[in-house]
Amino acid sequence: MFTAIFGSFEAGIIYAIMALGVYLSFRILDFPDLTVDGSFVTGAAISAVMIANGANPFLATIMALFAGFAAGCMTGLLHTFGRINNLLSGILMMIALYSINLRIMGRSNIPLLNTDTAFTKVSSLFEKTGIDSFFNSILSLIGLGDSLPETWGILIFMIIVTLLIKFLTDVFLQTEIGLAVRATGDNKRMIRSLSANTNLLVVLGLGLSNALVAFSGALIAQQGGFADVGMGIGMIVIGLASVIIGEALFGTKTIARTTLAVIGGSIIYRIVITLALRVEFLDPGDMKLITALIVIIALTTPKIVDGSRERKRKAKRRNERINIVQASAVAKGENHAALKSDS
Repeated sequence: MFTAIFGSFEAGIIYAIMALGVYLSFRILDFPDLTVDGSFVTGAAISAVMIANGANPFLATIMALFAGFAAGCMTGLLHTFGRINNLLSGILMMIALYSINLRIMGRSNIPLLNTDTAFTKVSSLFEKTGIDSFFNSILSLIGLGDSLPETWGILIFMIIVTLLIKFLTDVFLQTEIGLAVRATGDNKRMIRSLSANTNLLVVLGLGLSNALVAFSGALIAQQGGFADVGMGIGMIVIGLASVIIGEALFGTKTIARTTLAVIGGSIIYRIVITLALRVEFLDPGDMKLITALIVIIALTTPKIVDGSRERKRKAKRRNERINIVQASAVAKGENHAALKSDS
């Protein structure tokens, strides 16, 4: 059980970068960007092809980020300068990226099992420094020695990378350009009246969103040991599930808290999926159904809770009004009785 949760936590940290990209498009820009399903594979394809051809895996991952940025900018250009509906522009780019990804890969699947990836290099570094032995000795002391992970390097490395990206996202959204992007998502007319170019802001926001998505796709391909042309199907739903779960559980009072909530939502989502698939009557083919149910529950539960609270507040106000009326009636009755006794 510990090994399964450890693996899902590790995957959740990597998918959290994709969820941050979805947060930028859906929450900050208010743009339903379906390019995610395609740009995720683009990042995986770029990194896999470069690594398979002997390129440095870290350089390949950075190149995947730039490829995702270009894909997001194309979606933004279709919407802003092509005057295409935002939902349709994302769908069109997603469809186009399927063929582009096949062109990049040359075939539908590229294995990375016998190649050096960013994670193999990080794992070997942590093994040499003895950090793995240190953490495993601690787990042995608390009684978890039978389910030790092979290496802690990937998890620690991804925690650092994800938190760094979260910090850079928070800083960007507090800058002048970042505030303009946030204002564009809230009210385009208002920010346009201040002489801001909303078209360029939308293109920039979508570019950054899909850059993070492609970056996550490149890391997932290296973690899983392959890149497949169909691995991006449903990524937008996974990203939305992470955002919604995080916001529902941890709140959205500030940008920093919200981005941290998105990361937490991604981790919780992966753990829930892992635990759900351990149920006997469920199998891996049910993962999409489980994802849909999680999103439905995350969307409906806050509304049900808010509705229940509102009904309680209304009942409380109604009872207060009734008590006031009753108290007023009693006071009038006492005054009337006092007048009669005086007369």
